[in-house]
Amino acid sequence: MTVVGFIYPDHAAEDDYPSAEALLDGVRLHVAHTYGTDLHAIPELLDLGSPDKLAGGAEQLAGHRPDAVVWACTSGSFVFGTEGARQQVETLRETTGVPTTSTSFAFTSAAKALGLRKVSVAASYPADVADRFRQFLADDGIEIVSFASAGIDTAAEVGQLSDEQVIELGLANDHPDADAVLIPDTAMRTVLLVDELERRLGKPVLTANQVTIWEGLRLAGHTKPAEGLGRLFRDGALV
Repeated sequence: MTVVGFIYPDHAAEDDYPSAEALLDGVRLHVAHTYGTDLHAIPELLDLGSPDKLAGGAEQLAGHRPDAVVWACTSGSFVFGTEGARQQVETLRETTGVPTTSTSFAFTSAAKALGLRKVSVAASYPADVADRFRQFLADDGIEIVSFASAGIDTAAEVGQLSDEQVIELGLANDHPDADAVLIPDTAMRTVLLVDELERRLGKPVLTANQVTIWEGLRLAGHTKPAEGLGRLFRDGALV
């Protein structure tokens, strides 16, 4: 049995994790919660991703003996910039003693696994926060051909989006030159919508909880392809 632990901020779309687990064989996905404001604002996000907060989440997961641990928050990782996010992950690795990463790095890892060079981004965040995700991707050499910011102020609001609203966000922000559409924010329920989005767009779709789970499994050594979670879990599973 492969066990992956996820440190998830507050409550919004954490039910994506048991939904994904039901589609995966030989896997247990454990979610630990940390707490703070759910405001999509840079000072608050820096606090949300602080070492003390992550250490508290790691402590909750320790009893499950995870094979890998992921900081399941996009904005609470990319807001630190590439080097700061890398140090955040390294500190978490030292705390847990197992392979670690964050959702922001999961996006860039997934893009590499699928050979993506140009992407469209449909972000939920306000513009100033979203711009840091744009820079994070650019630092990794990913070309952004279309970038949209929905300007939603809190994770709670994102978690209340309907399936139809999430699908429309992805469809409305595609670009013909994009190899894929990226939808960040682990507060958004997406894992059971990826197949539908890919069918309608005709290209891969990467979403925050989807790539977080995929990268956690990859770091834990679980590389078995799976259905129902998008092209990443089929074509990128063995990378």
